[in-house]
Amino acid sequence: MPAPKKALRRSLTVTSAALTALALLSPAALAAPSPSTSPSATPPAAMSIVGGARLGKPGTQVELAGGAPVLPKDLTARSWIVADAESGDVLAAHNAHWRLAPASTLKMLFADTLLPKWPKTTKHKVEPSDLAGIGSGSSMVGIKEGETYTVHDLWLGVFLRSGNDAVHVLSAMNDGVDKTVEDMNAHAEELQALDTTAVSPDGYDMPGQVSSAYDLTLFARSGLQKKDFREYASTVRAKFPGETTKNKKGKTSRESFEIQNTNRLLAGDSDVEVYPGIAGVKNGNTTNAGSTFTGVAERGGRVLLVTVMNPAKDEHNEVYKETARLFDWGFAAAGKVRPVGELVGPRSATQASPSAGASGEAGGTGKGAAGTKPVAGASTAHGAGGVGIAAGITAGVLVLLAGGAFLVNRKWPLPDLVRRRTRP
Repeated sequence: MPAPKKALRRSLTVTSAALTALALLSPAALAAPSPSTSPSATPPAAMSIVGGARLGKPGTQVELAGGAPVLPKDLTARSWIVADAESGDVLAAHNAHWRLAPASTLKMLFADTLLPKWPKTTKHKVEPSDLAGIGSGSSMVGIKEGETYTVHDLWLGVFLRSGNDAVHVLSAMNDGVDKTVEDMNAHAEELQALDTTAVSPDGYDMPGQVSSAYDLTLFARSGLQKKDFREYASTVRAKFPGETTKNKKGKTSRESFEIQNTNRLLAGDSDVEVYPGIAGVKNGNTTNAGSTFTGVAERGGRVLLVTVMNPAKDEHNEVYKETARLFDWGFAAAGKVRPVGELVGPRSATQASPSAGASGEAGGTGKGAAGTKPVAGASTAHGAGGVGIAAGITAGVLVLLAGGAFLVNRKWPLPDLVRRRTRP
């Protein structure tokens, strides 16, 4: 069967199945149960069916075809998902819509919501009130009261060090934490991330704050449409401004210190190697959430997103090890499995072309050349001036693939990702 006809028939099949499910269910059935203040030991018997009915079922969902490899047997995460970042096909999932504490992976939603608000060069002097309300034991990048930082500095602190202090300063610039949380929840709804309830902007454990592997993957996919998001998510190391000091002669100076990305698949660790083709995106860890991680990687022109939440195995860097195994499986299984669901596009994507407003540049410049190539592989970068910004970014705008005007399975290709050069 010719590819366009095959794609159209597949689209109509998915659409028909979705409409049938909608006819049988009340609107409330599309959303997950109300969040609880403490995590349950087992997933609910019925969860959200956004993206497909099978994704609402507990347990592992996969449809192996001829020649497809079996899933890794040593996966212990409470929830995970493997999806094609561009087509949106979910290759396999395990409790994909289980509403769990997200930890700092929720910062993907924070960044996707706030990144377009200010140009990188915007400066802000930190007031004591900016740093109020940061949770005890939070990860910090080292922001000091009375010092001035650029928005670029603050985003480096958010992405590389998962700095809750940087999150709170940016929230203060956005008229406060409450307004920021309100904006985040509105954006989550626009992305059809209906499992998510943000209570804090930084992912710190709070009663009722939940997300899911499915929703975190939606946040990553949306964020990766933005040039600045791709840049920050793939930066391995950077220089961060320190305190301003004054010498005996009264001359002031300000030194900097190096920060490194805490994403171990991007930066590596003693027991974890840099994953080939990795290009982001965000990790997290709290008492309630355990370890969480969403990653994006490219191999052979195919781009996969993997989210892993709270592995039960208590081993160093286990969340990254299970993610790497799922990436390996996904690249080997792509084209050999039948999708068990899909990553839905934003609500507005059903009314307008995805190319609208897709510059993704901080401050909403709207500039950049169109790009339709597959996402480029990631390989570290040390940017000019030691900032460590990854090179080779193309602005790119979103385009529909041929025959991609689907009602349900809408193609949503990514612009070229950041390329990370091999470290010396």
